[in-house]
Amino acid sequence: MPVVKVMIMVIFFLAMTGNNIEAKNNTKRDQINMLKWEEVNEILPRYSKFTVVDFETGMKFRVQRRAGSNHADVQPLTSKDTAIMKEIYKGKWSWKRRAIIVISEDGKIAASMHGMPHGGGALKNNFPGHFCIHFYGSTTHRTNFMDLSHKLMILKSAGKLEGYLEQTDPYDLVNAYIAGLKQQDSDIVSLISLHVLEWENLLYKIENIRISRMEVLPAEDVGDQLSLSVPVEVNLQLKGTGGKNFLGKVHLVRYMPNEQWKVDSVKFFDDIGMKAGK
Repeated sequence: MPVVKVMIMVIFFLAMTGNNIEAKNNTKRDQINMLKWEEVNEILPRYSKFTVVDFETGMKFRVQRRAGSNHADVQPLTSKDTAIMKEIYKGKWSWKRRAIIVISEDGKIAASMHGMPHGGGALKNNFPGHFCIHFYGSTTHRTNFMDLSHKLMILKSAGKLEGYLEQTDPYDLVNAYIAGLKQQDSDIVSLISLHVLEWENLLYKIENIRISRMEVLPAEDVGDQLSLSVPVEVNLQLKGTGGKNFLGKVHLVRYMPNEQWKVDSVKFFDDIGMKAGK
């Protein structure tokens, strides 16, 4: 075979190999990875800058990590970034958690943020303080455990929420359901609910909700049951009506012993004084 032809074949082979490697690298960068906090803490050290993308709206803004040991304390880089973040929260700062994607030089990372300025701030950005971004394994300043709402948002961002809910036990599912109501997140509650409801019309009325007490049966007592009533005490704040307590039960059903539990949302909303319908 002539030398020129061999050289052409070698060059073609190397070019194709390079393209394949580049394509794999691009695919890896496009993936949303659910990295643990210990790893993210190294990837995004203090004073590093990165982009935050809101999972729901696709809106994005730039931030800088300023502090934080159990999670990242960050600030918008500029006043323009602050304005975009506030627009994501519909013009009103809030403690509500939102699923986000953090984009750095190392790729895309599943994360969760709240939207409430607090503490100190150092940048000239029209943002009075800093806000928090949590990654998988992050904890709050006051506990050694992941905040459930942040955890659910991280799973949502990573595309792992549905799988998590399918495998969890009925009591964790009730906690996730209440967390979804608290965060006014229709994706979370719709994956748990037995009924398809007009979630947007219901969720905006729930300003706050939490479980103050829940009775839990041992796993062996649940067994292969297809229905379960979980006694709870729930504190909630409804728009226009103020605070109230609900002492009752959350009703769950499933069609097969190995299937996911579902919450009877119509019964629950009726019991707390909100007409849901179907």
